[in-house]
Amino acid sequence: MQDKRRLADSFLHLGLGATAVPQPPFEGGMEWYEGYGQRHGSDGREGRLVSQHSFTEDWDSWEMHPLGEEVVICTAGSMVLTQEFPDGRRETITLEAGEYAINPAGVWHVADVEVHATAIFITAGEGTQHRPR
Repeated sequence: MQDKRRLADSFLHLGLGATAVPQPPFEGGMEWYEGYGQRHGSDGREGRLVSQHSFTEDWDSWEMHPLGEEVVICTAGSMVLTQEFPDGRRETITLEAGEYAINPAGVWHVADVEVHATAIFITAGEGTQHRPR
């Protein structure tokens, strides 16, 4: 029998060959993501990280995934995604619980949270970049 896990604590890697690999506990910080890259980098742009995060504040930085799309599923509360396209155009998408949006590959994005939001992210993370807000 397999152990059940909480996605907020133990993210999941979806890999080549339709594998699903539970990850070590998420302890925050870029070190965890660097370790994830070492564990699953050989899956390249086809690997996906499934994670869940809760927010009570706006994100303090932008991020961009150059090699694949990211699905954002709001599961509680609400959040406003802002997407900045390569031509400089910006679009906002308000997500309520049960709704999702797609951050296209190569599009910078950030989220704002008025009170509280929880979301599941399915991310093609290879080559992810960050920049200050």
